[in-house]
Amino acid sequence: MLTVDLSAAADHRALRESLRTAAPEDATRLLREMSTEVRLKVIGMIDRAGLGHIGGDLSVTDILVTLFGAVLDVDPARPDAPGRDRLILSKGHCAAALYATLASCGYFPESELARFTAPYSPLNGHPDRRKVPGVETNTGPLGHGFPVAVGCALGARLRGDASRTVVVLGDGELQEGSNWEAAMTAGHQRLARLCAVVDRNRLQQGARTEDTVTLDPLAERFAAFGWEVRETDGHDHAALLTAFAPSTTGRPVAVVAHTVKGKGVSFIEDRVEWHHKVPTPAQVRAAVEELTR
Repeated sequence: MLTVDLSAAADHRALRESLRTAAPEDATRLLREMSTEVRLKVIGMIDRAGLGHIGGDLSVTDILVTLFGAVLDVDPARPDAPGRDRLILSKGHCAAALYATLASCGYFPESELARFTAPYSPLNGHPDRRKVPGVETNTGPLGHGFPVAVGCALGARLRGDASRTVVVLGDGELQEGSNWEAAMTAGHQRLARLCAVVDRNRLQQGARTEDTVTLDPLAERFAAFGWEVRETDGHDHAALLTAFAPSTTGRPVAVVAHTVKGKGVSFIEDRVEWHHKVPTPAQVRAAVEELTR
């Protein structure tokens, strides 16, 4: 099990406090800077490992950074605190973005990122709750994270605590029927402290989502299952902060976050082959240059 980086955890607490009091434009600037740092870490991790899911990592980065940086009630120094909010990354193949975000928040030393997918590394290609603080459940088989999140939200209600549960889903993952059983149950139970965030980049392994199994009209489908639905730009931190606000209707919240697969690197953006393609050394240099210019 990795250990907490107490210094970075303290920095994360300071960042959260500054975000609470900062002017909106300053808060979004800080989150944007953190997202750039996470994207650079992801590219370095996948370059060293020679494997990964770079397209989906880059599309979900702004969502994870906004949640961990400004929304979730969590303390990296106490990752198992009983009343914490819980985030479940159901699209577990995008573990690199989760690890880079957790390291940036102090859940473990950033130096550990260099061991991503290495033999005996705790940073597996899919997240493991037994090895990485901040990981709430093992994910990877698509369609599993959403049902677990519903269980977490029900558990919080039974305990009588006010914690929130957030589950981040890939859009192609919504072609799994178990997700709609979970959505139906959450709507029926009116789990107002549950939020499902769809990384709606419209690409999945090998094809566009709509060429595989049509998902649209996605917002209307969630609404039909009894959810409060919000659509937003998944790369606009200010818009995400608004979308991640608590339920106003007493129903679970579904955030359809419209994103671009490979966001931030022009030759990766919206290209299906970059689902798990690895950049060449020249492409890594070009990607870093784009992100830092």
